[in-house]
Formats: sequence, C-alpha cells, structure tokens
Amino acid sequence: MRKAEKGTIGKARALRRNMTHAETVLWQKLRRKQLSGHRFRRQMPLGPYIADFACVEKKLIVELDGETHSSPAEQAHDLRRTQYMSEQGWRVYRVWNIDVYNNLDGVLEGIFHNLENVSSD
Repeated sequence: MRKAEKGTIGKARALRRNMTHAETVLWQKLRRKQLSGHRFRRQMPLGPYIADFACVEKKLIVELDGETHSSPAEQAHDLRRTQYMSEQGWRVYRVWNIDVYNNLDGVLEGIFHNLENVSSD
C-alpha cells in the first residue's frame, strides 16, 4: 500500500457504504463485469484522492459530478484531482449526475468508448 493512500482507505470504505443515488444507479450497471467484461472498483483510493469508479485494467477512472462541482472552488479541486490522477497514468472521464438519471445508456456508451480507446499496459 502506498503511503499517500493510508489516510483515504477508511474514507473510501465509508463512501462505499454511503454512495449517492447517482453512484448507486451507475454501480448497478458497472459491477460484476457487466460493461463488456471490464471489472470496475468503486470508491478506490488513489494517493490522497478517492476515485468514484476505476477500471484498473484500462487505467480509466469515471468520476460523477453533481451540482456542487459547479462552484469555482470545487472546479479547482477537481482539476487538481484530475491532474494528479493523470500524472499517475490514469485517464479521467467525468459524468454529470443528471446524465446518469436522464441518459444512462449514453453514459454507459461514453464509458465503453473510453474503455475501448484506452491502451492497457
């Protein structure tokens, strides 16, 4: 385990127990390799951050953003998270909660497209 992840493990466990409604809806479609056989982890610690969903094989992170992510402070935080994750070799795909509710098939199509266009090591 990496030193930077020690502080996030407990928080990640708590987030798994208390997922948002949008996270729960999307997780029902990503779990158990339902999306083209790709395995996802939920609330995965990654250094000082926690990724909403991650496909380790393809190094793809799916982040769900709600209304709070539209404030300048949250946008700056999201940018730092994305930069850190990119520096670690991950690709970040952001999805709005409202799209999970109103266009779940489109969200899954976008995730699938990103999975197919990400090289694995």
